[in-house]
Amino acid sequence: MSAYVLGFHDIDKTQLALVGGKGANLGELSAISGVRVPYGFCVTTDAYREVVERDAAVSALIDGLAGLRADDRPGIAAACARLRATIEDLTVPEELRRDIIRHLQEAGDEDVPCAVRSSATAEDLPSSSFAGQQDTYLNVKGAEAMIDSVRRCWASLFTDRAVSYRIQNGFDHRAVRLSVVVQQMVFPEGAGIMFTADPVSANRTVVSIDAGFGLGEAFVSGLVNADNYRVQAGEIIDKKIATQTKELRASPSGGTQEQPIEPARQNAQTLSDSQILQLESLGRRIEAHFGKPQDIEWALYDGTFHVLQSRPITTLYPVPPSHDGKNHVYISYGHRQMMTDAFAPLGLSFFALLHDKLGRTAGVVAGNRFYKDVSSELTSSWARPATLKSLGQVDVLMANALRTVLKRKDFVASLAHGKTSMLDFGEGGPLPIARQYLKLSREDDPGVVPDLIAYTEKTVERCRQGLAGKSGDELFQYIIDDHAVLAELTFDPRSVAAAFVGIQAVNWVNKHMETWLGVKNAADAVAQSADHNVVAAMGLDLLDVADVVREHPDVMRYLETADRDTFFTGLAELEGGAAVRDAIQDYLRKYGMHCAGDIDITRTRWSEDPTLLVPLILGNIKNFPPGERRRKAEQGRAEAERSMNDLLDRLRKLPGGAGKARKAARKMSLIRHFIGYREYSKHSLLLRYELYKQALMAEAAKLVGRGVIKEPEDVYFLSIEEFRQAVNTGELDYSIIIQRREAHETYQNLTPPRVITSEGEVISGEYDPGTLPEGAMAGIAVSAGVVEGRARVIRSMAEADVEEGDILVTVFTDPSWSPLFVSVKGVVMEVGGVMTHGAVVAREYGLPSVAGVERAIERIKDGQRIRVNGSEGYVEILPNPA
Repeated sequence: MSAYVLGFHDIDKTQLALVGGKGANLGELSAISGVRVPYGFCVTTDAYREVVERDAAVSALIDGLAGLRADDRPGIAAACARLRATIEDLTVPEELRRDIIRHLQEAGDEDVPCAVRSSATAEDLPSSSFAGQQDTYLNVKGAEAMIDSVRRCWASLFTDRAVSYRIQNGFDHRAVRLSVVVQQMVFPEGAGIMFTADPVSANRTVVSIDAGFGLGEAFVSGLVNADNYRVQAGEIIDKKIATQTKELRASPSGGTQEQPIEPARQNAQTLSDSQILQLESLGRRIEAHFGKPQDIEWALYDGTFHVLQSRPITTLYPVPPSHDGKNHVYISYGHRQMMTDAFAPLGLSFFALLHDKLGRTAGVVAGNRFYKDVSSELTSSWARPATLKSLGQVDVLMANALRTVLKRKDFVASLAHGKTSMLDFGEGGPLPIARQYLKLSREDDPGVVPDLIAYTEKTVERCRQGLAGKSGDELFQYIIDDHAVLAELTFDPRSVAAAFVGIQAVNWVNKHMETWLGVKNAADAVAQSADHNVVAAMGLDLLDVADVVREHPDVMRYLETADRDTFFTGLAELEGGAAVRDAIQDYLRKYGMHCAGDIDITRTRWSEDPTLLVPLILGNIKNFPPGERRRKAEQGRAEAERSMNDLLDRLRKLPGGAGKARKAARKMSLIRHFIGYREYSKHSLLLRYELYKQALMAEAAKLVGRGVIKEPEDVYFLSIEEFRQAVNTGELDYSIIIQRREAHETYQNLTPPRVITSEGEVISGEYDPGTLPEGAMAGIAVSAGVVEGRARVIRSMAEADVEEGDILVTVFTDPSWSPLFVSVKGVVMEVGGVMTHGAVVAREYGLPSVAGVERAIERIKDGQRIRVNGSEGYVEILPNPA
């Protein structure tokens, strides 16, 4: 058997490095009983390495690609043209030439028509798809034409689009090698693509088939439209018949040619109903072999289906696991908690540990994100409306998606039943919380929240002392046991009631002020500069840090290039460095446990990398004069006072106004005293997470020293128990780290759905368009007011270069974004609702804000002028001034 050429019958999935993704899949397909695969072979990557990579001229040109940027189109085009021309002129060794001719003869004739396609080693894999980035040649006849096509396939590894893709996605040009697939041509009556999961809805029970006359390349390339058939469990559930006026056929001299379709066939169904069902069955057989949904190329010739290729569908979101055969509906925990990124495995493990101590299930994991099964809530007559109302406060699109599910009577009839978690309030149940709620509402004691905060901070200090000096197994056990204290704090009736008091007071004021006075979202202004809002204080306090830094020009210049590892030592050498160091360290003692996505313990905290705060500090210096913290706080308090007085004055003028004003004044007082505490519960968790992580990373450093792992961050890809075992035994299968890191990167690139069913179907919610202005983007009004300004589209805090008057446009915000809120005058978020963190902070700072604007960072371009209507819930793109 030649190392340069392998027949499909000699290939399986273990030879991926030799034949690439396409070749390995064809080898696997050829071994499936009942699947017809046209004869073929692969010119292996060994041949590519021998002929292409070992050529000195080619090698030098490949090295020259290293300095190119993805946006340097002229440079890429020139370099690629030189490379392709050099490769196409290479001499093919005689041994390889003989092997190719011999395999052609095995097909029956050296001049047998063949399709010649590339098969890159990073192509058609479960985690990525390079499909279509290299070239395909159809109806190639004869040895010389075949050799020439092989060379051109090799050269196509360096098309402009393939090179740009690798640069953009960080692939080494030498790490991707090319095999060439040669496959006997089938000249079909019809051909097409079959997806064994619906590519639109992602429903794994639906097969979607595109079909057209002639060669499938005609509609794959967009030359013509194709029929579409959707099949579920042996039943055709939808058919769309396309008008086809031309088809692609083989040319007698080689290659292909377009031909007109006679009028009688132009509106005819390409496949009969029985052929559609036969194709569905074939697709399910292939899917079962590969163990995941497939994208399958097929051709119909002489009444028989031939399979030309199969590859995994890489865009599907993983289905949350269920094992009872019932229908289930899952909602994204991340959309509720403003953390839609994938968790690292250690973060998943910690989150599950907390929920275990709370006596709850953390939910199911799909795509390294948590999903909650709400089937039990949807099947409960009393829990269903409560669930929809609760979710409406957090994410209206999620609630509306569930309403869409509930309209599907057949699906709902088979929903799993079980115990709802709606009444899961801890050991004592809801009664102690209700008692505390009534007591706190009645007494309106402004000392309650400071007492609760002081108690939590005492437990944190005990945790700090308890962790000191512990290592190894004793450390892990202490962290696990300390989660019982976290659970106690979470379920403390007085604490839970205090948060509810503020939330319910906001709801009461909003409802009654709109009913009595026609004022929408009245509580937004009342809540500005409310007491004890740690998240709002986080942003304001950084303004004070900026005031210290602005006094020292040398420090400002240093911060622009400061390094994480030498951040504070570098400050020590500068005039004013000691004062700045003290100011930043004092800030980090209060808030250093925060960062973007901070409920994943593996995320880098500000205390670990103070450079994360530098863009915010320098932005504050640029955008504000000294003393801005005090001015903003006083302005917020004054605005709240004015709003309350105005509302109460207007109420007193109504019939029965004195009583209405007394009730409203009481609720407004509760907002001022309690709404800020809503943000504290997460902060209290992070206070502990910072301590846990510091101790655990010290253990990780020891594992590096023992040679168990390569870098401390490797432990992010272990569960807490696996981490503990590695510390105890000094042993670890490092391939686990590699596999999980690769899987995590794949999951991170997927867009998590708000709602997904056990069939894998992604359910999207929609807004009622109502009376939106033409062209406006719908969302949820979460902080009242209307503002116009320049859109700053920011995906991460590292991009946070804003000027005063900009409007922040992003996917989601969590408490770590609040220091950025002080610099903008409006906020637009793709994810969120009335009671999520970004909305609460926007109201605190008096920023008009709209959440739940789908694909906002795609639809709004950085620098565009936009209008944010935070009272009605929409965003408009405005013409830029001339």
